Amino acid sequence: MRTKLSNFKFDLPDELIAQYPIEERDQSRLMVVDRKTGKIEHKIFKDILDYFDDGDALIFNNTKVFPARMYGKKEKTGAKIEVFLLRELNADVKLWDVLVDPARKIRVGNKLYFADNKGNDVLVAEVVDNTTSRGRTIRFFFDGTDDEFRAVLKELGRMPLPKYINRSPEEIDNERYQTVYAKEIGAVAAPTAGMHFSRELLKRLEIKGAGLAEVTLHIGLGTFRSIDVEDLSKHKMDAEYYNIPESAVEIVNTAKENNKRICAVGTTAMRTVESSVSATNLLKTSSGWTNLFIYPPYEFSIANCMISNFHLPKAV
Repeated sequence: MRTKLSNFKFDLPDELIAQYPIEERDQSRLMVVDRKTGKIEHKIFKDILDYFDDGDALIFNNTKVFPARMYGKKEKTGAKIEVFLLRELNADVKLWDVLVDPARKIRVGNKLYFADNKGNDVLVAEVVDNTTSRGRTIRFFFDGTDDEFRAVLKELGRMPLPKYINRSPEEIDNERYQTVYAKEIGAVAAPTAGMHFSRELLKRLEIKGAGLAEVTLHIGLGTFRSIDVEDLSKHKMDAEYYNIPESAVEIVNTAKENNKRICAVGTTAMRTVESSVSATNLLKTSSGWTNLFIYPPYEFSIANCMISNFHLPKAV
């Protein structure tokens, strides 16, 4: 039986979507569901300490969000254009895949000018290719080192908050729209399930003897893309870069061999480990690109529990 998108339709009142984070990360509300019994408990997030013991493993996605949303003006007309950085294609010539809005105004050969907060143009880009209806390839013109170029991108960019956050990015988002363990820059969206971990909570998990395994999956455009097909088997995921180091493999496989709890923190951590499974159902060291799409029914090979935020209707 094929899984249908309509199975994931439900009413979600806008007023139930938080627009700002809670002051203390680990004070968020937590719902615990026992899959075997169906029992539901309502807790505070820091109570997850009660569910992990010595030898258990938690898998974290340590990707770090970069300020991917920029605003420029079109040459001659001065029209305001949003440029959403997706992926660097070539660092030497500063070539990037981007989305532009409004796309109908942007054609190959157009130049875009980006100004600092004083109104001075500090960066220029030229559109060199059309990739999709909204997608473009652009080349930045910048005289300076790679570090200086990235500093300018950081200065000009804004945190790419999800569309359901109905406000402009603020200073607080630079710190709170990241996990406390974010290290590897490359995502255009945060692995939000991990946002509820504080440094203190991570330390207390370590003290209890739980293994904290870090993997990387750079979340891309797919996290913003809606699913448009009723038959989920026909949905195609965008490929995203991932890396699973030996240190994570050792933690996870030791827990698995000892029949311990293995928890994927978020759907991106789950997708990462499920993308690299050995013939004996153990985690493998690897890196590359994955377009794995997990939907019911699916037999998981690595993790036996997961921490996840609530998802929007028709999001799987």
